[in-house]
Amino acid sequence: MVDAHRLWKGPILDNHFHLNRKGRFLDAAKDFKNVGGTHLVLVHCPDFASPPTSFQEHRETYADTIAMAEEVRRTHDLHVRVVLGPHPAAFAHQFINWMDSDGEDGIERACENYRDSIDAALEFVKEGQAHAIGEVGRPHWEVSAEVWDLSNLLLEETMALAAREGIPLQLHVEGELESTYRDLSEMASRTGLPTHRLIRHYSPPQINESVTRGLTSSVLVGKGALEPLLASYEQNQTGFMLETDYMDDPRRPGAVLGPKTVPKRTQQLIEAGMDEEVLWKCHVDIPNALYGEPE
Repeated sequence: MVDAHRLWKGPILDNHFHLNRKGRFLDAAKDFKNVGGTHLVLVHCPDFASPPTSFQEHRETYADTIAMAEEVRRTHDLHVRVVLGPHPAAFAHQFINWMDSDGEDGIERACENYRDSIDAALEFVKEGQAHAIGEVGRPHWEVSAEVWDLSNLLLEETMALAAREGIPLQLHVEGELESTYRDLSEMASRTGLPTHRLIRHYSPPQINESVTRGLTSSVLVGKGALEPLLASYEQNQTGFMLETDYMDDPRRPGAVLGPKTVPKRTQQLIEAGMDEEVLWKCHVDIPNALYGEPE
Protein backbone atom coordinates (compact mmCIF):
# COMPACT_ATOMS: atom_id res chain seq x y z
CA MET A 1 0.00 0.00 0.00
CA VAL A 2 1.37 3.40 -0.98
CA ASP A 3 1.70 5.90 1.89
CA ALA A 4 2.09 9.38 0.43
CA HIS A 5 2.68 10.79 3.92
CA ARG A 6 6.04 9.04 4.27
CA LEU A 7 8.87 11.30 3.16
CA TRP A 8 12.55 10.60 2.65
CA LYS A 9 14.59 13.47 4.08
CA GLY A 10 18.00 11.85 4.02
CA PRO A 11 20.88 12.03 1.51
CA ILE A 12 20.27 10.89 -2.07
CA LEU A 13 23.03 9.48 -4.26
CA ASP A 14 22.99 8.77 -8.00
CA ASN A 15 25.65 6.11 -8.48
CA HIS A 16 26.26 6.54 -12.23
CA PHE A 17 26.04 9.99 -13.76
CA HIS A 18 27.88 11.43 -16.77
CA LEU A 19 28.47 15.10 -17.51
CA ASN A 20 29.51 16.76 -20.74
CA ARG A 21 30.84 20.29 -21.16
CA LYS A 22 28.99 20.41 -24.49
CA GLY A 23 25.80 19.18 -22.83
CA ARG A 24 23.79 20.63 -19.95
CA PHE A 25 26.70 20.11 -17.53
CA LEU A 26 26.12 22.30 -14.46
CA ASP A 27 22.41 22.72 -15.23
CA ALA A 28 21.97 18.94 -15.15
CA ALA A 29 23.64 18.77 -11.74
CA LYS A 30 21.38 21.62 -10.60
CA ASP A 31 18.28 19.66 -11.70
CA PHE A 32 19.46 16.76 -9.54
CA LYS A 33 19.98 19.01 -6.53
CA ASN A 34 16.68 20.87 -6.94
CA VAL A 35 14.67 17.66 -6.39
CA GLY A 36 16.63 16.55 -3.34
CA GLY A 37 19.84 15.04 -4.75
CA THR A 38 22.91 15.43 -2.56
CA HIS A 39 25.61 13.06 -3.85
CA LEU A 40 26.77 12.21 -7.38
CA VAL A 41 29.12 9.54 -8.64
CA LEU A 42 30.56 11.15 -11.77
CA VAL A 43 31.71 8.48 -14.20
CA HIS A 44 34.20 9.34 -16.92
CA CYS A 45 32.74 9.28 -20.42
CA PRO A 46 35.26 9.01 -23.28
CA ASP A 47 35.08 10.58 -26.69
CA PHE A 48 33.80 7.50 -28.49
CA ALA A 49 34.64 9.00 -31.88
CA SER A 50 38.28 9.54 -30.92
CA PRO A 51 39.28 7.75 -27.70
CA PRO A 52 42.75 8.32 -26.24
CA THR A 53 45.65 6.31 -27.62
CA SER A 54 48.42 7.09 -25.10
CA PHE A 55 48.97 7.22 -21.35
CA GLN A 56 49.26 11.01 -21.44
CA GLU A 57 46.02 11.38 -23.42
CA HIS A 58 44.24 9.21 -20.86
CA ARG A 59 45.55 11.37 -18.03
CA GLU A 60 44.42 14.54 -19.80
CA THR A 61 40.87 13.31 -20.40
CA TYR A 62 40.59 11.98 -16.85
CA ALA A 63 41.84 15.30 -15.50
CA ASP A 64 38.96 17.07 -17.22
CA THR A 65 36.42 14.75 -15.56
CA ILE A 66 38.04 15.53 -12.20
CA ALA A 67 37.85 19.24 -13.00
CA MET A 68 34.14 18.94 -13.85
CA ALA A 69 33.55 17.24 -10.49
CA GLU A 70 35.22 20.13 -8.69
CA GLU A 71 33.12 22.66 -10.62
CA VAL A 72 29.94 20.85 -9.59
CA ARG A 73 31.06 20.81 -5.94
CA ARG A 74 31.91 24.49 -5.99
CA THR A 75 28.86 25.68 -7.93
CA HIS A 76 26.12 23.55 -6.39
CA ASP A 77 27.57 22.38 -3.06
CA LEU A 78 27.00 18.75 -4.09
CA HIS A 79 29.18 15.88 -2.94
CA VAL A 80 30.85 14.30 -5.98
CA ARG A 81 32.89 11.12 -6.22
CA VAL A 82 34.77 10.32 -9.43
CA VAL A 83 35.11 7.01 -11.30
CA LEU A 84 37.70 6.77 -14.09
CA GLY A 85 38.40 4.04 -16.61
CA PRO A 86 38.25 2.74 -20.18
CA HIS A 87 34.66 2.26 -21.32
CA PRO A 88 34.40 -1.28 -22.75
CA ALA A 89 32.55 -0.12 -25.85
CA ALA A 90 35.26 2.39 -26.74
CA PHE A 91 37.93 -0.22 -26.12
CA ALA A 92 36.18 -2.96 -28.09
CA HIS A 93 35.69 -0.78 -31.17
CA GLN A 94 39.28 0.42 -30.94
CA PHE A 95 40.50 -3.14 -30.63
CA ILE A 96 38.48 -4.29 -33.64
CA ASN A 97 39.76 -1.41 -35.79
CA TRP A 98 43.39 -1.97 -34.84
CA MET A 99 43.11 -5.74 -35.22
CA ASP A 100 41.61 -5.34 -38.70
CA SER A 101 44.32 -2.93 -39.80
CA ASP A 102 47.41 -4.31 -38.03
CA GLY A 103 46.64 -7.91 -37.07
CA GLU A 104 48.71 -9.19 -34.13
CA ASP A 105 50.44 -5.84 -33.79
CA GLY A 106 47.02 -4.20 -33.46
CA ILE A 107 46.03 -6.62 -30.70
CA GLU A 108 49.19 -5.84 -28.76
CA ARG A 109 48.72 -2.10 -29.30
CA ALA A 110 45.12 -2.28 -28.05
CA CYS A 111 46.11 -4.22 -24.94
CA GLU A 112 48.89 -1.74 -24.19
CA ASN A 113 46.47 1.18 -24.58
CA TYR A 114 43.94 -0.48 -22.28
CA ARG A 115 46.59 -1.01 -19.62
CA ASP A 116 47.74 2.59 -20.00
CA SER A 117 44.17 3.73 -19.37
CA ILE A 118 43.93 1.60 -16.23
CA ASP A 119 47.32 2.79 -14.95
CA ALA A 120 46.37 6.42 -15.51
CA ALA A 121 43.10 5.94 -13.63
CA LEU A 122 44.89 4.17 -10.80
CA GLU A 123 47.27 7.11 -10.39
CA PHE A 124 44.33 9.45 -9.78
CA VAL A 125 42.81 6.99 -7.30
CA LYS A 126 46.07 6.82 -5.38
CA GLU A 127 46.25 10.62 -5.41
CA GLY A 128 42.80 10.75 -3.83
CA GLN A 129 41.22 12.53 -6.79
CA ALA A 130 39.20 9.50 -7.94
CA HIS A 131 37.42 6.84 -5.93
CA ALA A 132 37.04 3.78 -8.17
CA ILE A 133 37.95 2.42 -11.59
CA GLY A 134 35.21 2.14 -14.17
CA GLU A 135 33.26 1.74 -16.13
CA VAL A 136 35.16 -1.32 -17.27
CA GLY A 137 33.81 -4.63 -18.48
CA ARG A 138 33.06 -6.34 -21.75
CA PRO A 139 30.94 -5.74 -24.85
CA HIS A 140 27.18 -5.88 -24.36
CA TRP A 141 26.59 -6.70 -28.04
CA GLU A 142 27.63 -9.66 -30.16
CA VAL A 143 31.32 -9.68 -31.04
CA SER A 144 33.79 -12.23 -32.36
CA ALA A 145 35.13 -14.91 -30.03
CA GLU A 146 38.56 -13.24 -30.20
CA VAL A 147 37.23 -9.88 -29.02
CA TRP A 148 35.12 -11.54 -26.31
CA ASP A 149 38.02 -13.61 -24.99
CA LEU A 150 40.38 -10.64 -24.97
CA SER A 151 37.80 -8.49 -23.17
CA ASN A 152 37.42 -11.16 -20.48
CA LEU A 153 41.18 -11.55 -20.16
CA LEU A 154 41.67 -7.83 -19.58
CA LEU A 155 38.67 -7.61 -17.25
CA GLU A 156 40.05 -10.39 -15.07
CA GLU A 157 43.45 -8.70 -15.12
CA THR A 158 41.76 -5.50 -13.91
CA MET A 159 40.01 -7.39 -11.13
CA ALA A 160 43.37 -8.75 -9.97
CA LEU A 161 44.73 -5.20 -9.86
CA ALA A 162 41.68 -4.03 -7.89
CA ALA A 163 42.22 -6.87 -5.43
CA ARG A 164 45.86 -5.88 -4.92
CA GLU A 165 45.04 -2.19 -4.53
CA GLY A 166 41.87 -2.64 -2.45
CA ILE A 167 39.67 -0.53 -4.73
CA PRO A 168 36.19 -1.04 -6.23
CA LEU A 169 35.33 -1.49 -9.91
CA GLN A 170 32.23 -0.21 -11.67
CA LEU A 171 31.28 -2.74 -14.35
CA HIS A 172 29.54 -2.32 -17.70
CA VAL A 173 28.50 -5.76 -18.95
CA GLU A 174 25.77 -7.52 -20.90
CA GLY A 175 22.21 -7.58 -19.56
CA GLU A 176 21.71 -11.21 -18.59
CA LEU A 177 21.04 -12.13 -14.97
CA GLU A 178 22.29 -15.49 -13.71
CA SER A 179 24.98 -16.16 -16.31
CA THR A 180 26.53 -12.71 -16.02
CA TYR A 181 26.61 -12.65 -12.22
CA ARG A 182 27.99 -16.19 -12.19
CA ASP A 183 30.82 -15.31 -14.60
CA LEU A 184 31.74 -12.17 -12.72
CA SER A 185 31.69 -13.81 -9.28
CA GLU A 186 33.90 -16.64 -10.56
CA MET A 187 36.37 -14.12 -11.99
CA ALA A 188 36.43 -12.29 -8.67
CA SER A 189 37.08 -15.53 -6.82
CA ARG A 190 40.02 -16.40 -9.09
CA THR A 191 41.60 -12.98 -8.54
CA GLY A 192 40.95 -12.67 -4.81
CA LEU A 193 38.68 -9.65 -5.22
CA PRO A 194 35.82 -9.47 -2.68
CA THR A 195 32.64 -9.66 -4.76
CA HIS A 196 31.02 -6.67 -3.06
CA ARG A 197 33.74 -4.46 -4.59
CA LEU A 198 32.35 -5.33 -8.02
CA ILE A 199 29.58 -2.82 -8.71
CA ARG A 200 27.31 -3.84 -11.56
CA HIS A 201 26.32 -0.61 -13.26
CA TYR A 202 22.98 -0.66 -15.15
CA SER A 203 21.92 -3.55 -12.94
CA PRO A 204 18.55 -5.22 -13.47
CA PRO A 205 16.21 -4.63 -10.51
CA GLN A 206 16.06 -8.31 -9.52
CA ILE A 207 18.68 -8.30 -6.76
CA ASN A 208 18.07 -11.54 -4.88
CA GLU A 209 21.38 -12.64 -3.36
CA SER A 210 20.96 -16.03 -5.02
CA VAL A 211 21.16 -14.19 -8.36
CA THR A 212 23.70 -11.42 -7.62
CA ARG A 213 26.17 -13.77 -5.87
CA GLY A 214 27.48 -11.04 -3.60
CA LEU A 215 28.09 -8.34 -6.22
CA THR A 216 26.83 -4.85 -5.45
CA SER A 217 23.97 -3.92 -7.76
CA SER A 218 23.66 -0.37 -9.07
CA VAL A 219 20.04 -0.52 -10.15
CA LEU A 220 18.86 1.47 -13.16
CA VAL A 221 15.58 2.90 -11.87
CA GLY A 222 13.62 3.32 -15.07
CA LYS A 223 9.96 2.52 -15.63
CA GLY A 224 9.00 -0.85 -14.24
CA ALA A 225 12.07 -1.16 -11.99
CA LEU A 226 10.47 -0.45 -8.63
CA GLU A 227 8.17 -3.46 -8.41
CA PRO A 228 10.89 -6.12 -8.91
CA LEU A 229 13.26 -4.15 -6.68
CA LEU A 230 10.68 -4.04 -3.89
CA ALA A 231 10.03 -7.75 -4.36
CA SER A 232 13.70 -8.76 -4.12
CA TYR A 233 15.60 -6.32 -1.89
CA GLU A 234 14.86 -8.21 1.32
CA GLN A 235 16.68 -11.22 -0.17
CA ASN A 236 19.82 -9.12 -0.71
CA GLN A 237 22.41 -8.81 2.06
CA THR A 238 25.21 -7.13 0.09
CA GLY A 239 23.28 -3.94 -0.56
CA PHE A 240 22.46 -1.93 -3.64
CA MET A 241 22.57 1.59 -5.02
CA LEU A 242 20.41 3.51 -7.50
CA GLU A 243 21.43 5.17 -10.75
CA THR A 244 20.23 6.92 -13.89
CA ASP A 245 23.22 6.46 -16.23
CA TYR A 246 22.40 10.04 -17.24
CA MET A 247 24.37 10.67 -20.45
CA ASP A 248 24.22 14.48 -20.82
CA ASP A 249 24.27 13.98 -24.58
CA PRO A 250 22.91 17.03 -26.46
CA ARG A 251 21.83 14.72 -29.29
CA ARG A 252 19.69 12.66 -26.88
CA PRO A 253 18.32 14.88 -24.10
CA GLY A 254 17.48 12.91 -20.96
CA ALA A 255 19.22 9.69 -22.06
CA VAL A 256 19.43 7.16 -20.44
CA LEU A 257 17.33 8.53 -17.58
CA GLY A 258 16.98 12.18 -16.62
CA PRO A 259 18.91 13.76 -13.72
CA LYS A 260 15.82 14.05 -11.51
CA THR A 261 14.99 10.34 -11.61
CA VAL A 262 16.85 8.91 -8.59
CA PRO A 263 15.44 11.47 -6.09
CA LYS A 264 11.93 10.85 -7.44
CA ARG A 265 12.32 7.06 -7.34
CA THR A 266 13.70 7.24 -3.80
CA GLN A 267 10.55 9.01 -2.67
CA GLN A 268 8.41 6.44 -4.48
CA LEU A 269 10.29 3.61 -2.77
CA ILE A 270 9.67 4.97 0.73
CA GLU A 271 6.02 5.65 -0.11
CA ALA A 272 5.76 2.02 -1.25
CA GLY A 273 7.04 0.79 2.10
CA MET A 274 10.80 0.35 1.76
CA ASP A 275 12.47 0.65 5.16
CA GLU A 276 14.32 3.87 5.94
CA GLU A 277 17.28 1.78 7.13
CA VAL A 278 17.51 0.16 3.70
CA LEU A 279 17.48 3.51 1.92
CA TRP A 280 20.10 4.91 4.31
CA LYS A 281 22.29 1.92 3.51
CA CYS A 282 21.68 2.48 -0.22
CA HIS A 283 22.49 6.18 -0.24
CA VAL A 284 25.08 6.43 2.56
CA ASP A 285 26.53 3.24 4.03
CA ILE A 286 27.21 1.29 0.83
CA PRO A 287 28.84 4.18 -1.09
CA ASN A 288 30.88 5.18 1.98
CA ALA A 289 32.12 1.61 2.40
CA LEU A 290 33.05 1.30 -1.28
CA TYR A 291 34.32 4.76 -2.19
CA GLY A 292 35.26 6.28 1.15
CA GLU A 293 33.75 9.36 2.73
CA PRO A 294 32.27 11.84 0.24
CA GLU A 295 33.93 15.05 -0.86
